[in-house]
Amino acid sequence: MANSTQLALEAAPHVYLTEPLSGLAAWLCYFRGTEIPVLAETAEALESLRAQEDERDNVDAGSLSEVIENDPLMTLKLLAHVAIKRKPDAATSTETVTSALLMIGIPPFFNNFGPQPTVQDRLQAHPLALDGLLELLKRAERARIFALGFAVHRADLDAAAIQLAAFLHDFAEMLLWCHAPSLALKIQDAQRRDATLRSADIQRSVLNIELDDLRQALMKEWHLPELLVHISDGKHPDHPSVRNVLLAVRLARHTMRGWDNAALPDDIDDIAVLLNASPRIALAFLHKIDQSQ
Repeated sequence: MANSTQLALEAAPHVYLTEPLSGLAAWLCYFRGTEIPVLAETAEALESLRAQEDERDNVDAGSLSEVIENDPLMTLKLLAHVAIKRKPDAATSTETVTSALLMIGIPPFFNNFGPQPTVQDRLQAHPLALDGLLELLKRAERARIFALGFAVHRADLDAAAIQLAAFLHDFAEMLLWCHAPSLALKIQDAQRRDATLRSADIQRSVLNIELDDLRQALMKEWHLPELLVHISDGKHPDHPSVRNVLLAVRLARHTMRGWDNAALPDDIDDIAVLLNASPRIALAFLHKIDQSQ
């Protein structure tokens, strides 16, 4: 079943962006009309559940959530779809994946989301870009776990939104890997050649924009919940929930290959302040979270 699904999605070769667009408005317009691919295992699992739903087997929001919430790209697609369905004057509290599914219903979900294109198919001709994307997806999961650990420790009532914001934090870069792999690789190469260069400076040089700005613009364009948009905005780092997200993302990036990154002492000091703990206690807490992953 999965193979036939993939063949059906390979009707035409994908056209990639190879040159930067003129600015934020142009990038926003481009991504407004593009399809978001998902992980192959997500696409396969959804098709398996679709068959069970067609056969009147027990497919509920919980079983669907287990598939969707482990894929930031599919999560993004669902939340954007639900936002479109929401009435303009409706409350925009942050949906979890489960509550989003309950809002639209299981049969409508399958009606609106057919067989999904996959990042593996999209980047088949760009193995280095696929590697870069898959590493970023692993980092997103790591950031989510750290963010939730911080939020629970702080007894933050917005813990669900905080972990979701950390999970989706780098979705603009994920989209760049999918649709402009050569540009994403150019940014990656520049970072590897000189680790002292700021990511934002490299992005402006290569893309004419900063990816953080694109993320925020897309979240507003897709009418994602206001709280999620707010705590994803790194331009307000003094807000505790925003700080929680930013530090979780930083820590995930700096510990992807171990705990010997030169930036970690500063990370630990900042996290200690967030958690109202000593750096020694904070470090022990971080290792405990890491070992649970």
